[in-house]
Amino acid sequence: MRVERIADNKVRIFITYDDLDERGIERDEIWQNGRKVQELFWDMMEHAYLEVGFEVGGPVAVEAFTMPTEGVVVVVTRLPGLPNSVEREAVLDEEELELDTETPDPFGAFTFVFQDLEDVIRAAHSLAQYEGVGGTLYHYRGRYHLFFDEEEIGEEMYDTFWSILHEYGELSSTTKAMLDEYGKRVMDGNAIPTIIAHFPLQK
Repeated sequence: MRVERIADNKVRIFITYDDLDERGIERDEIWQNGRKVQELFWDMMEHAYLEVGFEVGGPVAVEAFTMPTEGVVVVVTRLPGLPNSVEREAVLDEEELELDTETPDPFGAFTFVFQDLEDVIRAAHSLAQYEGVGGTLYHYRGRYHLFFDEEEIGEEMYDTFWSILHEYGELSSTTKAMLDEYGKRVMDGNAIPTIIAHFPLQK
């Protein structure tokens, strides 16, 4: 288990499948509100407090999504008060835990976020050898988000693609619906070949 503080009120927690196995939690059980999952959550909060000083003192919002081979990523945000509505998030207190995800399918659609366009360009050129991969590029909250539909990448190529993309960006929990609604679509469905054609890789 690894904890990373990404804001004053937010932490990202990486849970390996070995961590789940050690706690007797099946992969499908992570999406259920069972006793073992609740115990795992409070174990995560203890690690977050000890490692980065993140303390839960009220309602929090939890987002979780899987990575094909690495495990589960959980993002916990401390809220100032109960919101009227939290899209695609689960609000919990000390008595209840729910992990919400767009899909528990590890081979579904996914989005990677990049700090700047140069990182996107380098990632695109690293994927140049793979034909038929398009991708949709968005600009949202000052960063670039590259979305891939599940039909674009075969299951056998997921690990390769994730490894390449992780060199330049990080997996994003922002949904396509959110990007369509609030982001700016820069390249629709053909981002990778378009970037390769118009942005030569800088030496």
